[in-house]
Amino acid sequence: MITKQDKNQVRKKRHARVRTKIAGTAERPRLNVFRSNKHIYAQLIDDVAGVTLVSASTQDNGFEGAGSNVEAAAKIGEAIAKRAAEKNITAVVFDRGGYLYHGRVKALAEAARENGLEF
Repeated sequence: MITKQDKNQVRKKRHARVRTKIAGTAERPRLNVFRSNKHIYAQLIDDVAGVTLVSASTQDNGFEGAGSNVEAAAKIGEAIAKRAAEKNITAVVFDRGGYLYHGRVKALAEAARENGLEF
């Protein structure tokens, strides 16, 4: 009998493969994206020190609208770029978290680029 693999397990495996090649530093942190069915989250992570420098999500206080669509992802991309600019961060390494570069992940990335992050 053929059993179907768990989508999240496959994504985690793909993410682990990508993470062997990319890492964030204080000068160029890693922009990590996580999406659930209801929300989307973005973090700027310094992997050398093991700290999160900036974060934004649809669960933040003051976020307006639904958390699970492309428009919300674009707002989070804009928010993470503005918060990064406040901490004088302009260049990042994009980590799509094992997800396809499509839909919400793509919208977040493009909004972050439009608002000043370089990757």
